[in-house]
Amino acid sequence: MKNMIHKIYLPILLFIISQFSFAQKTAAIKGNITDGKLPIEFVDVVLKRASDSTKVANYAVTDVLGNFALENVPSGDYQLQFKLIGFKTISQKIKVSESPISIGTIKLQNDTNLLNDVVVTSQKKQIQKTNEGFIFNAVSNISQSGGTATDMLKSIPTVAVDAEGGITLREKSPMILINGKNSAITNLDQIAASSIESIEIISNPTAKYDANAESGIINIKLKKNNQSGLNGAVVLGGGFGAKGRVNSSVLLNNKTEKWNIGLGYDNRFAGRTKKINADRTNYFIDDEHYIHQNRNDARTEGLQNLKFNVDYAPNDKNTFSFEALGNIETQDNDETLYTQVNTSTNAFFSNNKRHSLELERSKVGELSFNYDRKFSDERKSLNTSITSSFGKHRENTDIDTYNYDEYQQQIGEAKLQRTHNYENQNISNAIVNYAFPVSEKTIVETGYKGTFRFFNSDFESADLVNGDYVVNPLASNIFKFNEQINAVYGMLNSFIGESENPKWKYNLGLRAENVSNTGATQNNSDRFSNNYLKLFPSASLQLNLKTDEFFKIGYSKRINRPDLDDLNPFIDITDALNPHGGNPYLKPEIIHIAEMSYNKDWKNYSLSANAFYRNTTDAIRQYAELLDNGVIFLQPKNIGSTITYGLETIFSLKPIGFYDANISITAFQQNINASNLGEDVVNNTFSWYGKIINNFVPWKGGKLQIIGNYNSALATAQGERIPIYNVDMGFQQKLGKGNARLGLVVTDMFNTLESGYKNNTLLFSNHRTNKSDTRALMLTFAYTFKSDFREKLLENQFSTE
Repeated sequence: MKNMIHKIYLPILLFIISQFSFAQKTAAIKGNITDGKLPIEFVDVVLKRASDSTKVANYAVTDVLGNFALENVPSGDYQLQFKLIGFKTISQKIKVSESPISIGTIKLQNDTNLLNDVVVTSQKKQIQKTNEGFIFNAVSNISQSGGTATDMLKSIPTVAVDAEGGITLREKSPMILINGKNSAITNLDQIAASSIESIEIISNPTAKYDANAESGIINIKLKKNNQSGLNGAVVLGGGFGAKGRVNSSVLLNNKTEKWNIGLGYDNRFAGRTKKINADRTNYFIDDEHYIHQNRNDARTEGLQNLKFNVDYAPNDKNTFSFEALGNIETQDNDETLYTQVNTSTNAFFSNNKRHSLELERSKVGELSFNYDRKFSDERKSLNTSITSSFGKHRENTDIDTYNYDEYQQQIGEAKLQRTHNYENQNISNAIVNYAFPVSEKTIVETGYKGTFRFFNSDFESADLVNGDYVVNPLASNIFKFNEQINAVYGMLNSFIGESENPKWKYNLGLRAENVSNTGATQNNSDRFSNNYLKLFPSASLQLNLKTDEFFKIGYSKRINRPDLDDLNPFIDITDALNPHGGNPYLKPEIIHIAEMSYNKDWKNYSLSANAFYRNTTDAIRQYAELLDNGVIFLQPKNIGSTITYGLETIFSLKPIGFYDANISITAFQQNINASNLGEDVVNNTFSWYGKIINNFVPWKGGKLQIIGNYNSALATAQGERIPIYNVDMGFQQKLGKGNARLGLVVTDMFNTLESGYKNNTLLFSNHRTNKSDTRALMLTFAYTFKSDFREKLLENQFSTE
């Protein structure tokens, strides 16, 4: 192992040193924007290459004094644009050499053609389109202030989130990255929404990305300031749902010519409740025929994050970065489950109450080292990173079970149990990406990624016998899992036509991944090993009809490897009639994906439409099996093959100055061939989900946002999940000169958000609903010092890089 790591890292280090020695100078562009009398804040300053006006080379926003600065601009000819709603756009040509450039003061003129006299301010676009999907400006979504990353994803176009926090893109779970890398943070409720800068959605990844991303990639980028000088902000929030909730964050940053040091802390503490109701009928079991259950949960949760970053740029070409992230999460869950069982004649059979107190403690630590190398030719780039993420999870549960007769009198003594589930994991990545031109029109991208994962789980169940807890060996076990993935890729990107506005663009890619993993339980009753090499091609062709209109087709082959929860054979017995566990013998899904998209931008509107087709073999789905004792055991299985095809649309509009909206709809048909199971499986279904984000600027400094979500019923292997719908609202008002803000958030305004499913098989039928205290009200106050940091922290301004 050590020799292999040395072979990987040593060439990277030598290459970094060699490139560092050839550093070259670039220049900065500075200036000031006014309306002839006063400076103008929030002006978009956009720099584009004269040879390619479709690509943004650099970007900035003016501060409260109207100043802006574009750093590290390579030599060449450019076009500089100044844009702000309510003013006419100005463009001018500029030539950059090695000397700093000051363009002086630029005067913007009012646009008298604008409708209404409403005063509006410039803000970062809520959605920025990319060649592979789009980037969502996180805090433009003010309706999730005080929430978590899961809450934030509920409001992002094309992303579906159920009431239990399950996240899907186009009906399947996406790969989730933190700052572009794999992380031990697998529960997104561990990330506070206030710490997120942007969320990137990659709907059809190329060969550059991990092949284990069947439905796409969600990349969560945490805040990192790049403004000069000392900057800071404090945010405080409080509110209530069924119980109280509080959150706060502190951000500090200091940047000099060569150093950039940042420190951030945020927390979130809340009390939550949940109610679960379930009914089941076992058709061919007379005694345990009708089963009714209801469960009441009371949970307290705490979340704390600490982030530290240091960037060092000895010159304009080289940047070294270090980041450290610490996360602590606590959850205390008090559950009471009531179960009533009747016979086929509806006579009493049994009644019990099961009470459990579950205490969870999780800690995650991440370290990341990065190196970025720029070149005089901006088409050439090098970046490398080494990251390691450590996670430790501890869960202890005390369970008391009481049995009652039909007159609600207790039968015998209570049965007392204790369980613990201790998990440790480490995920490390080594990444190198290098791009270089081979001709005037062609760029080659190459790279390597090594992923090293170590995981072990210790589950123990003990029963109270004669005053002592005795371990039950049949319900206890240790599971260990190790995995190495070594991947290399190559991509060719080229175009046909003039460089300023090429008619055709295309790319061809191939990724090779070698996977080696082993898993085993302590008694070796479940043991598996895999070692395979697979190739994953990708290709796309884009036709640019106009500068603001294009048509694109693409293909890629992907894989969906079972995650640790799917493989871990540990059986959760919290609900004795509905236990669930993993399946260590799962095979990975292999997926072929074809996509066709159309994009068009108008002055006040934009449309993105994507038709997709996905063919999956060895499809993995949760499958419920009725056992002889009336227990239903839920476990993932390779059910067979599936074909999914559908249409995904995103429509953005700004019909008037004080209002804009984003509407997204995803509709798809799924056909299932469950040849591995043979019965009790849904064969085909149509599903859709959509959301609308409404943004209003009712007066100067004020913002109102209303978001509506609807997810239709979604097919499962043996039935369907029930529809999900809700409305969230957020309001924000600037105070004073704008460096203080007051916010009000109401989530699930009409208290409609709940989840559940309906199954109907030959042996049983069941219906289950979960309802949490999703309706909540939060009040937040934010204050910043140093004005050029204001929009970075409260509006989440981020660079196009």
